[in-house]
Amino acid sequence: MRVQTLTLAAAGAALLAPTTLPAVHPNEPVRYEGSVRAADLLAKVRDCAPVSNGHYRSDSGTRADIPVCGTQDAVFWKADMDIDCDGQPGPRCNARTDPYFADTTAYQQSDGRYLDAERLPFIVVPAASSIWDYRDHGIRGGSVAAVVYKDRVQYAVVGDTGPRDIIGEASYATADALGINPDPHGGGTASGVTYIVFKDSRVSPIEDHAAAVETGERLAKAFVGQDVESVEYTEGDEVVDGG
Repeated sequence: MRVQTLTLAAAGAALLAPTTLPAVHPNEPVRYEGSVRAADLLAKVRDCAPVSNGHYRSDSGTRADIPVCGTQDAVFWKADMDIDCDGQPGPRCNARTDPYFADTTAYQQSDGRYLDAERLPFIVVPAASSIWDYRDHGIRGGSVAAVVYKDRVQYAVVGDTGPRDIIGEASYATADALGINPDPHGGGTASGVTYIVFKDSRVSPIEDHAAAVETGERLAKAFVGQDVESVEYTEGDEVVDGG
């Protein structure tokens, strides 16, 4: 998690039988051709019914004007994206590349190690406070999120917590998958990111990104009212039918 300044430039569980995914390392991002478009998801979150008791800032020193909104099946917010490089150090995320680097995350992998922000798409939720307590809405570590930026959708998990009054942050891997500059020192984007977290969803182990994609696509289909169909995943340049 980080506190940045202005200079920063369940219902789906019973819907269908398990989908067979290509074999991948459990902590390796999965590329896929999903059937739920960014426009479909954004249409469902056009209007906001606030569930937070107040508003969040996008960065330290900015105006608090971002509510957390809710539907029957999800919570969502529209914000910027700061880059979270915390957790396991690597060539891109470490104390040299990230002035805010911390070698811990709020949640841990099944092997006890902290999350790998370089490889695992995850988002950050604000620490529980009087503004909003994510736990009251069926959100916890491993909950599945659809992160939307322009015409791209990336499925991720809730993997870290941040400041009590700031919202809008995701891992290096999330930003990279969405075409956002993932550099922890000066990367990210100032606006245009929508975070949709599905209530009462959970991936276990938390580092299994293939499971997050599978679950996220199913829940996203239910969320936008699509018929449940097979999902195409890609290994390298080969498209694999997930049905």
